[in-house]
Amino acid sequence: MQRVKFFKSIESELGNLEKEINQWLAESKAKIISITGNIAPQTGQTEIGSFSASDVFVVVMYEAAQ
Repeated sequence: MQRVKFFKSIESELGNLEKEINQWLAESKAKIISITGNIAPQTGQTEIGSFSASDVFVVVMYEAAQ
């Protein structure tokens, strides 16, 4: 049976997101069907001349290990 796993982070923490996804993959031993992602740019300024980090969303379709 196919399943879906969602991961969410911000662009300034992509390294942590990568580690989280890789750790889940190693622990779950899931068979990956597809991985897609999206980045949602933020338009609001938090300080003069700087913008808040954009949201990053990753969707993993997989089959659970048997």
